[in-house]
Amino acid sequence: MAEIDEAELHSIVQRVLRQTLGSAPPTASPTPVLAAVPAPAPAARPEPAKPAGKLAVAIGADHGGFELKEVLKKDLEEMGYAVIDCGTNSKEAVDYPDFALAVAQLVSAGKAWRGIMIDGAGIGSCMAANKVPGVRASMVYDHATAANSREHNDANVLTLGAGLLGTNLAKMLVKTWLTTEFGGGRHAKRVDKITAIEKQYFK
Repeated sequence: MAEIDEAELHSIVQRVLRQTLGSAPPTASPTPVLAAVPAPAPAARPEPAKPAGKLAVAIGADHGGFELKEVLKKDLEEMGYAVIDCGTNSKEAVDYPDFALAVAQLVSAGKAWRGIMIDGAGIGSCMAANKVPGVRASMVYDHATAANSREHNDANVLTLGAGLLGTNLAKMLVKTWLTTEFGGGRHAKRVDKITAIEKQYFK
């Protein structure tokens, strides 16, 4: 019996398959075409926490400001803000710098739109919060300082002294502070100078 070379054998197989199937099969499995995978989007700066589109306000207090914090939380929610409660959660003695830091860090990181911190006098918390880069904390005690700290200084953290303010006054100050827009213009140049000072020490 004559030997059939490989080319002839391949030709015979192809002819048989054409007769059986009515068309020639592919000579090789098609190479699968992979869909292009889009490159991942670049990581964005964290957005303020704002459930259901609400602006987030971080609020904290020491034991001296605990009761006022609880009152202001309800007011903030009624005004439509998402509240991030940084504590404390009782009248047991604690240290105000710990809670001022927690509030300030959320604002600095962009996880809260604004911050509010309450202690006995509002002074120490203001000092502590202002140590965090990007924070411009202002102690407020009347309508003029609430409006000025926003319009002129673009303050993003408010500190209140629960021992110096009545509840109704505190509620009014918070509303004024949250709703007063930064004036920009000549004030922007001065706020930029505050930021420039900060950058000399935090690089």
